[in-house]
Amino acid sequence: MPHAKSLAAAFVAALLVPSLSSAAPPSSLARALADPARAAQRGTDARRHPAKLVALTDLKPGQRILDLIPGDGYWTRIFSKVVGPKGRVYAVWPQAYAREAMGNVQQLQAIARQYGNVTVQVQPSNILSAPEPLDVVWTADNFHDYNDKFMGSPGSLSLARAAFHILKPGGLFIVIDHAAAPGHGDRDTESLHRIERTTVIRQSAAAGFRLVGESQVLRNPKDPLTIKVFDPRVRGHTSQFALKFRKPLR
Repeated sequence: MPHAKSLAAAFVAALLVPSLSSAAPPSSLARALADPARAAQRGTDARRHPAKLVALTDLKPGQRILDLIPGDGYWTRIFSKVVGPKGRVYAVWPQAYAREAMGNVQQLQAIARQYGNVTVQVQPSNILSAPEPLDVVWTADNFHDYNDKFMGSPGSLSLARAAFHILKPGGLFIVIDHAAAPGHGDRDTESLHRIERTTVIRQSAAAGFRLVGESQVLRNPKDPLTIKVFDPRVRGHTSQFALKFRKPLR
């Protein structure tokens, strides 16, 4: 009977197509980006590309992430919601940098009171540390600072080595920074606040990391790469690289 066969086919099709009520719930990242407490910061999402960049971390509920020199807490808020109540976000400054950013430190202390899984630390040493093994170390626009006088010039290689030490085997080191011109290496860190992508890759490899991913979303071909990142022509729109390094499992 053709009619019976068509009804049976329709029934099978209905079983194969999920209803709206059974659609998958939004991801922890989607929920984090929709956090009402981010309302004041959401206006910069279009240029900062949080969904694509946070996706580099492979971050999951319950994990531990260190947000190094977190500024006004833009990334910290997102990480807090992604890792959830069983996770932990360490918002960390070395003392040398915190002296220049006490306003930001106070902002993060307020965020920690609002988000129960955020711990704020001002560490006395410029050698990064953590109270427990971490899943992710994240640094956005501050890898280059470790070469500069105000930080005591420990060198960005020292940061990569410290990150390697505090990560779990298989953990991720995410480095976002302002791009320097090809061939400039780390010579522009003090003057222009830039570092060359290949220098970061070389130093991270020397620390033991493997480059396993990269995002181009912050690349800006209009940035000449030879002017200070605070220059009005590029401020907020510098060409940046976003690199994903993994600590080998053994």
